[in-house]
Amino acid sequence: MSDDATSVDEIDVADADEPRPEHAAAVLEHIAKSLVDVPDEVRVDIDEKGRRPQVNLRVADGDMGRIIGKRGRMANAIRTVTRAAASHDGVEIDVEFLD
Repeated sequence: MSDDATSVDEIDVADADEPRPEHAAAVLEHIAKSLVDVPDEVRVDIDEKGRRPQVNLRVADGDMGRIIGKRGRMANAIRTVTRAAASHDGVEIDVEFLD
């Protein structure tokens, strides 16, 4: 994990001056853990280097297919729900699925 990325477990709301997508990251983690075979390997981190925060999802080898789904439909649905959760935080995000 890079220095600019923050694990969901390390987020402290009191330190945030700008809105952060904590709710969106928690929703993404919950969805991913419910879909994969190895939920303990699910990792969600927030990268705030770009123009808007990026929420990154990493899963165990072999579980990425479950996250992507046929023709990327599952991935698109996950992105839609996670972005809706980010609106609860008052922030726009990008969602990436990383190897």
